Amino acid sequence: MDTAQRQQLREEGWCVLPGVLTADELARGRAAFDRGIAYMREAMGSEFDSRLDRNASNQRIYNLPAVDPFFIELLCREDALELAREVLGPHVLISNFTANNALPGAESMRLHSDQALVMPPPWIHSWAANLIWCLDDVREANGATRFLPGSHRFRSFDDLPENAMEQTVAFEAPAGSLIMMEGRMWHTSGRNVTEDEQRRLLFAYYSVDFLRPQSNWSEALPQAVRDAMDDESRHLFGLGAAGNVRIGGQLTRLESA
Repeated sequence: MDTAQRQQLREEGWCVLPGVLTADELARGRAAFDRGIAYMREAMGSEFDSRLDRNASNQRIYNLPAVDPFFIELLCREDALELAREVLGPHVLISNFTANNALPGAESMRLHSDQALVMPPPWIHSWAANLIWCLDDVREANGATRFLPGSHRFRSFDDLPENAMEQTVAFEAPAGSLIMMEGRMWHTSGRNVTEDEQRRLLFAYYSVDFLRPQSNWSEALPQAVRDAMDDESRHLFGLGAAGNVRIGGQLTRLESA
C-alpha cells in the first residue's frame, strides 16, 4: 500500500489495490470458488440464501477456510494483514470469510454496515474491516459492491439518510484487485444487469481482538484444517488456549502440567 492509498483509506474509508493476485493465484481462486459452490450444495443444499438475496442469481459461500487451503493463505498474507492493521491496529482476528457471486439478474441486498451487525452504536472507532478479493473484473453493470461515501463517519442509525441507497456508488476494479473498506462503511451488493457476466468476490472480514468473531472457528473448521495451521494462523483464527491475547509479542499458550 503506497502513501496515496493509505491517505485515501484514512480519509475516505476505502481504497483499491490493483494487481495484487497473480494470474496463477486468480486461477487457483476461481477453482477454489467452484469447489465452494459444490461445498454449499452438499452441506446446505443450495448456494442461494433467501434471508439475504431476492433470487437465486446471487450465490453465496460460507466458511471459506473449510473449503480450500487457498482461502486460508489469502487471510494470512502479509499484504492483507497490513491493510487490516492499518485500520484496526496491531491486534486483529479473522472474524469471517465468505464469498458472493452475482450472476446475470442478481438483485441488490439490503444496505448495511458490517460493524453495525456486531456491535451497538455509537460507532466511534473502526473496529472491523472488509478486504474484498476480486476474482473477476468488477464494474457497476455486473453487480459491483456499492457503498455510501462518507458513511464510515456515521455514529448511529440516525445518521443514515432516507435516500441512502440512491447515493451509493459502485466499486470498480480489475480482476486480481484487493478492495479495502473499513467496517463502518454502509454498503450493499449491486445489480447484475449484464447478459453473460458473473461477478465473483471474496469478503475477508477482520475485527479487533476484543470483539467476538462472527464465526466460531473451533466449531466451523474441521479438525484436519486446524491441525494443518501454523501457530500464527491459529492465533489469527483465535484457536489458541487464550484466543485473543498475546503476551510479550509471543503467542500465549497454556503449558501442560
